[in-house]
Amino acid sequence: MAAGASWTAEGRRMTRGANIARVVLLVISFGFLGLLLLAPLGAVLVQALAKGLGALFESFADPDTIASIKLTLLTAAIVVPANTLFGIAAAWAIARFDFRGKSLLVTLIDLPFAVSPVIAGLVLVFLFGVNGWFGEWLLDHNISIIFAVPGIVIATIFISFPYVARELIPLMQQQGSDEEVAALSLGAGPWTTFLRITLPKIKWGLLYGVILCNSRVMGEFGAVSVVSGHIRGVTNTMPLQVEILYNEYNFVAAFAVASLLAMLAILTLVAKTLVEWRSGTGGH
Repeated sequence: MAAGASWTAEGRRMTRGANIARVVLLVISFGFLGLLLLAPLGAVLVQALAKGLGALFESFADPDTIASIKLTLLTAAIVVPANTLFGIAAAWAIARFDFRGKSLLVTLIDLPFAVSPVIAGLVLVFLFGVNGWFGEWLLDHNISIIFAVPGIVIATIFISFPYVARELIPLMQQQGSDEEVAALSLGAGPWTTFLRITLPKIKWGLLYGVILCNSRVMGEFGAVSVVSGHIRGVTNTMPLQVEILYNEYNFVAAFAVASLLAMLAILTLVAKTLVEWRSGTGGH
């Protein structure tokens, strides 16, 4: 009896200790998130509304701000589909086939995670700038890449292309190829096999990767800052417009554009959470 009582008391102490540890960890986690995430977002919204809703809406009537929003959306409309196609192709090749250079391809996909966006932008300037490797040829053919929309698109593609591929590669490797092989052996073509077998199995992982990619595209600053030239109304995306407005002490307009980016970030987090929940309950 004494031994049993001792074990019971010890179990209670361990349970209390585990509960205390859980509470402490939760307080630290939520406190950290509140300090670094919620507080800055709240400050952005407060500053954006500092002079009322009228001043906030007036900020979005500025032609340069409208142009920056349009350019950001245009860049996302080009980059996200391109990176989605690349991600699917790369993941399919890596997960389904063995070939020479496979490990090199995987390493190259991870390259943007290791390279500073500013360095990526400088490399593009070195390649396509007036004094770059292809600069003279581009100038002779009246083609503008640096300080123009194509340079912004290329820089953004480089920074964001790993997200879809990196989400799909482990997913497709885990799922295996048995069903695809069976479909092909029964006479289904590659395209039919992809649409009816592969895509339904990877749809949630694909959507998750697309959401992350779009979020990265919308918020990219470093590489775009280098290649854009900061031409107002022409090559400024929303993050660059925020910087310019802030440097001009136009705080309400700067925080108004920043609040739009913050809302896009919140919507991205909501979409990401919904995809995680759906994929966790319904599977891939």
